[in-house]
Amino acid sequence: MPLHEHHNPNFLHHKHSFAYVYGREIVFGMQDGMVSLLGALTGIAVGSKDHFTIVLSGLSIIFTASLSMTIGTYNSLTTERKIEKRILDEEREEIEKSLSEEKKEVESLFIDDGWPKEIAGKMAWCAAQNDELILKEMAYRELGIVPKKFCKPIQKSIVMFFSWMSGGLFPLLPYLFLPVATAVGASIIATLVGLFMLGVAMSKFTKQKIILAGLEITLIGSLAIISGYIIGYLVDVCIQH
Repeated sequence: MPLHEHHNPNFLHHKHSFAYVYGREIVFGMQDGMVSLLGALTGIAVGSKDHFTIVLSGLSIIFTASLSMTIGTYNSLTTERKIEKRILDEEREEIEKSLSEEKKEVESLFIDDGWPKEIAGKMAWCAAQNDELILKEMAYRELGIVPKKFCKPIQKSIVMFFSWMSGGLFPLLPYLFLPVATAVGASIIATLVGLFMLGVAMSKFTKQKIILAGLEITLIGSLAIISGYIIGYLVDVCIQH
């Protein structure tokens, strides 16, 4: 029987869907774009009440923040991989210098994971016959590093850019077509709807209940609304026009 022939082809870990590989960047980017820009625009709108200032600020924030998040995603992923590579090189050096000690250590890790002592000893002995195999076991079990996990720093950075920009459009669009007084409320509603839709869309992959998934993300938006409104109000009160 071919490998996985009896498994469900719709399982995420079998088909490596786009959401499986880039789900973190999609949710983080869109949610942060909506929440961050909503908070900023609400504060600016309440504080300035100037349509041109609000739209210009929104466009500037979307572009600079999307670019910043893209660069940050790329740098964080590449830095993480470089640190992991150094740690693996150090572990490889320990294996070369004291293989017997590393063999005992990986055996104890097998036992800690629930393997019977006799089997753990045989597995550790087999692993010790191959430097790369014992390194892989030590990386996963002791260091929490998965050498071949999905990294894709360039692709994930691009996904982050478009996710943040897409999210930022929800709170901004009302200000492009409506007067400030009306756009403030419309922006809040559009953002909450966008957050709810994001939660609903991701529930397909997380298998959460649709309503709960939507509400979970939407509740975060309320914090941005409150903070943005309070900041804008305080600026309006404290700073003379």
